[in-house]
Amino acid sequence: MNIHTYEKAWLVAAMVLIVGFMATITYGAVGPGIAMIDDDGGTIDPAEINDHERFGDPGVEHVGGNEYEVNVVAQAWAYTPEQIEVPANSEVTFYVTSRDVTHSFSVVGTNVNTMVIPGQISEMTVRFDEPGEYGILCNEYCGEYHHTMEGKLNVVPEDEFDLTELSVDAPSEVEAGNETTITANVSNGMQEDLETTVALEIGDQGSERDVTVPGDGSEAVEFTVDSAELGEGDHDWTVTVDDHEETGTLTVVNATDGGDESAANGGDGDA
Repeated sequence: MNIHTYEKAWLVAAMVLIVGFMATITYGAVGPGIAMIDDDGGTIDPAEINDHERFGDPGVEHVGGNEYEVNVVAQAWAYTPEQIEVPANSEVTFYVTSRDVTHSFSVVGTNVNTMVIPGQISEMTVRFDEPGEYGILCNEYCGEYHHTMEGKLNVVPEDEFDLTELSVDAPSEVEAGNETTITANVSNGMQEDLETTVALEIGDQGSERDVTVPGDGSEAVEFTVDSAELGEGDHDWTVTVDDHEETGTLTVVNATDGGDESAANGGDGDA
């Protein structure tokens, strides 16, 4: 059978287009790392999320080098955590599960876009090279306030990122003439040791302590406060470590005024 030259050209062009379409679809599904939900992320009992080692305290974890894991719980109609912060030049693996119904976890502007099914753990990895802000949306209808379900991912410069946390244990009252203790608890979420300085200011007094907090550990720093040097009355205090700060007030009372002895021996500072 004789095929006209122009027909041959169109047949070849059609075959090239078909192969090109198939290659494009294959790359779009495999190349950027897009995948359907499977068992790779694992399974979970939605009723036991609070006791799960990964989702009991969801958030960002440093796993070494420039690699991070972000654990997220979706539920009607919010993500926990609602705001996520990771450093630029990092590879981030998201682990997401649902507490109630089917949701989705879509980071706008990236290839992170997956269904979040109760009983399943969705796992996705993406690299962030530059600082920026990304919206997080739910694209699966999940009820009346589905349209309000959103979050935010902030990619910050490397030198602005840390996983340091500060909490302070401090009394609210102390009797005049007695000493008391203000304790700063510093947690380090990075795998590398953190060398930093913890400072206390109270009244006109100030004190600093250099401390090394082990990787993925914590350290308690105690400051002894002499009420005799402060004098009676209210004294505001501030504890700082790097860019973190906690504040509160210590009241020095006269023993004859019936100060609360239990308050003088414990309590929490005001954040």
